[in-house]
Amino acid sequence: MWLSYLLTFVLRVLVGAQARWIGSRPEARLRIYYANHTSHMDTLALWCALPTELRATTRPVAARDYWSGGGIKSYVATHGFNVLFIDRSGDRAERDPLAPLHDALARGESLIIFPEGTRTAQALPNAFRSGLYHLAQKVPEAELIPVYLDNLYRSMPKGSLLPVPLTCSVRFGAPLARIADEPKDAFLARARQAVVDLA
Repeated sequence: MWLSYLLTFVLRVLVGAQARWIGSRPEARLRIYYANHTSHMDTLALWCALPTELRATTRPVAARDYWSGGGIKSYVATHGFNVLFIDRSGDRAERDPLAPLHDALARGESLIIFPEGTRTAQALPNAFRSGLYHLAQKVPEAELIPVYLDNLYRSMPKGSLLPVPLTCSVRFGAPLARIADEPKDAFLARARQAVVDLA
């Protein structure tokens, strides 16, 4: 618990990570927060922007091969902000890589995901991969909250070891409406546009 508070304090001193709720409120609902991905700071910034009581039930999703290799990075991810690891290796035909996410949502845990799948040092997100669509189909009761992380691509761009002190904001949008039988590509384009609209 102490590590979570320390991380939150340090991040807010360095980059601010001020929360702005536009069309939604910080409520204890089952949610999937999905955001643009520009920096190593993204996960921590979004998680820290949530109120303390929501952080306790919200788990950032991250790649096991990157975050769980041991050392300080793994310790911070596990003990600092309770990351939910997914395995990107192996045969997808034999196992569902999203199964741990389904299980977490079934336990009532909200998630933080980055549908682009990789970081891009630009203001607007690239096309979304299909994971968000499959989660939305599997767990229709979860609210889909678009989030735009502003300025973090300047604060800690790809390749940086330390953040540059800048004022960054985390904008939470209105829940993405559900449309029955919406095709995957249309859903992903609409979900991405909801993030772009917050930029």
